[in-house]
Amino acid sequence: MSYLRPQGIQSKTSSGANRLLLLLYLLSGATSLAYEVLWSRMLSMQFGISIFGVVLTVTAYMIGLGLGSLAGARWARKWNKPLQIFALLEIAIALYALILPKLIHAAGNWIEQISAHLSLVQWYMLQSTEALGLLVIPAFAMGLGFALILRFIEQSDISLGELYGFNTIGGVAGALYPLWSLPIIGWMASVQTVAVIGLLVGGGALVLSQKARFAGQMGASGKPAQPPLTILLIYAGIGAGSIMLEIGWIRLYGMVMLRTEYVLGLILAIFLLGIALGSLIQQRLKQEWLAALMPLIAGAGVMLGLWLLPATSAWVEQSEFRSFFGAVSSQALILGLFTLPITLVLGAWLPMLSARFDGAGTSGVWLYGANCLGGSIGAVVAFLVLIPLVGSTAMVALSGLFITAFGLMWVKRAWPWLIFAVLLLAAWQLRYMPQVHELLPKIEAESRNLYLYEDAISLTHVVQQQDGQRVLLSDLQRMDASSDPSAAEIQMDQARLALLLHPEPRSVLFLGLGTGISAAGSMPFPSLIRSAVELSQGAIYSAKHWFSPVNGNVTDQMQIQRDDARHYLSTTERRYDVIVGDLFHPDMAGMGALLSVQQFQRAKDHLNPEGIFVQWLALNQFDIQSLNAVFRSFRQVFPDAQLFMDGMHLALVGPRDRFTGAAAVLKNLSRMTPDAQQQATGGEGAWTWLGRYWGPIPATSGPVQDEWEPYIEFKLPRARYDGDVNLSSLIYWLLQRHSTPEEAMKILGVAERDKSQFGRAYVATEFTVRAWAASIRDEAAKSGNLIWLAYQANPQDHWIANALADSMMQSLPLAGRQGLSEKDALLRILKVYPNHVAALRALWHLETAEGNLQAAELYRSRLRAITPMDVEVRTASTQ
Repeated sequence: MSYLRPQGIQSKTSSGANRLLLLLYLLSGATSLAYEVLWSRMLSMQFGISIFGVVLTVTAYMIGLGLGSLAGARWARKWNKPLQIFALLEIAIALYALILPKLIHAAGNWIEQISAHLSLVQWYMLQSTEALGLLVIPAFAMGLGFALILRFIEQSDISLGELYGFNTIGGVAGALYPLWSLPIIGWMASVQTVAVIGLLVGGGALVLSQKARFAGQMGASGKPAQPPLTILLIYAGIGAGSIMLEIGWIRLYGMVMLRTEYVLGLILAIFLLGIALGSLIQQRLKQEWLAALMPLIAGAGVMLGLWLLPATSAWVEQSEFRSFFGAVSSQALILGLFTLPITLVLGAWLPMLSARFDGAGTSGVWLYGANCLGGSIGAVVAFLVLIPLVGSTAMVALSGLFITAFGLMWVKRAWPWLIFAVLLLAAWQLRYMPQVHELLPKIEAESRNLYLYEDAISLTHVVQQQDGQRVLLSDLQRMDASSDPSAAEIQMDQARLALLLHPEPRSVLFLGLGTGISAAGSMPFPSLIRSAVELSQGAIYSAKHWFSPVNGNVTDQMQIQRDDARHYLSTTERRYDVIVGDLFHPDMAGMGALLSVQQFQRAKDHLNPEGIFVQWLALNQFDIQSLNAVFRSFRQVFPDAQLFMDGMHLALVGPRDRFTGAAAVLKNLSRMTPDAQQQATGGEGAWTWLGRYWGPIPATSGPVQDEWEPYIEFKLPRARYDGDVNLSSLIYWLLQRHSTPEEAMKILGVAERDKSQFGRAYVATEFTVRAWAASIRDEAAKSGNLIWLAYQANPQDHWIANALADSMMQSLPLAGRQGLSEKDALLRILKVYPNHVAALRALWHLETAEGNLQAAELYRSRLRAITPMDVEVRTASTQ
């Protein structure tokens, strides 16, 4: 058996025309892949879930390319002007790309209008059908264009391998283009730029069609050369395995490498680079034994990548990238090392197979179409069946086996199947996702997995750290919440502030459940109806079963709806006194939509009179420009929007009507008993919370976060790697916008008789924030002095007291020089902050060592109440 370079009929085009044709088809490949990445981003934003956009775009592309290619295999030989028709198709695709956002926007508005009558599944199905229908159209034209170009090159000496290779190299550039364009010029401008290039390709092809006369003829039979059905089915199976592998790689490497906004383009580029190189060098692979070896190389490469996944993740975790370009290039190199051998094989197969049959170009169209249709089936099976059923790791292993098995079906040798049996054993060993401590040995060292849930929407881990504290991880890199006492306190504060700012809250909606600890902060408020919306089934289960000791079983006292937050607010008719937006990760695909003008408007539309919407933001996730964009978006919906600062978190407070400030807080607390007031404020009192007021959201000009023209999810990843996400700079920028005490009193409506209490709390907050900024800049002495001043002003503030207690704990070895015993020094620390875990633990051990078991038990009991997950405390309680 020989694999020859496919030869066309006698050359009737010049070498210059051939080069121009290859250049045009290279640019066509660039525009096609750029469209794919950009459209997947659009769908990710529409659905709010990155993997949905990826799978839908890939599925639509594969269906369209497959059907277009098969249609072209029958139609192209009947047309005498294939290049001219190709040119018109390129122009039509570019024009369609310009109007597609408006079409999807209009369809999305229509779907949202009828969404009140749709369940979440029906909503996703309708959006999926709409997206598939709209994207299949241009993909069909691209597939038809492939057949037309192959028809045209029959009169040239361009081979199928060269044409396919050049087109795919263009695809590499097209996949990488959004990595540059999205954070710099935005999504809409990126699409428009690509469309302009598409118009130029179409125009160039039109000019070439006039200069290069086409004189191709039908074959002797007048029928296209169609490979046997068995071969088409085998190659379709390889296509299914390839797309399953691509989707699995996007899930796995998206967790351990770059955020998923960029990992799609990166993986696509590397995937296509291998295919292009494989296609270009295939003519040198003429030995029959290579046909048997190629499937084994692909399968072994897949297994090797899975085996090295923990090492890859550990390398990424411990690497310090100094720029976005450095991060992208370094991680692309690692991806290439693992994936290039596999994709080289995938790229070589098409021209090698087509060379077996008469009319290599036409047979290549049939094979390409079958491969694409198989890929569309693989995308659907991966998303709807394999990921939920066996998980992404096992799916990648299965895809490697599929590719190998189908590739060996046309090899008439026995020895490769013996090696395939070895690959089966390797896949069985690699079917489970590695433990979190193997993937993240730096930040999750000594931890162990308690729970893993994976479906098509998300991947959720619950891990237990060495000290017994539990952490909820979404998609591995996103730490949603922890049971650590300090982390639990800040989570409960999210509910406390929002509920305190309403004069008499009777209902609250949490947009995001997480561990349920945030919702636990609502427990002291009387007669409160609690609801939560959470999309991740794993998070819902974790809150009920793994974090109940910390959240006080709050899930038993609330209504939990598994739904997308945007869909829920678009469909429900319920209104609430308070709505709380959880801490999201805004740089993740789709998450930025939860901080958009449209989402803020949905929340406002579901507030009762006097209602309050509070959106929380983590300062360490933003650069100044991105934070300003969120501010502008929020203020556009809530003109009377205000800011509060709690720890390293900002609260964007949006009143439905007007901001009532101190009057609402004091009225709310007046209906409670003193004990209930203490619990509702977390033991800090009303004035501490009012003292965390920061000021009104300022009016500025610039971009907003819009669902259809997103900003922050493209800006933030680049800003993080380039060093623009600088917490110290951001804090000092916020300090410049901190209202004066007099301005704050006026806005909050603080009475003159309360001026002293409020003023002390307000000044203490500013001292604390300045102390944190100084600490970040390693100005330890300045930070310590500011914390001491803050404590003198407001000792009730737990953040201040805890920070001072930490400082005292660090200087504990110096207590003896001041004539204090260790016990006296520890008791002084508890006087500053009674819930200081380290001091309580030290006193517990000290009293135990001295034989004071009753006193020791009192300290252990206090620890048990504060940190119920602590292993040492729980173990001691059973002895």
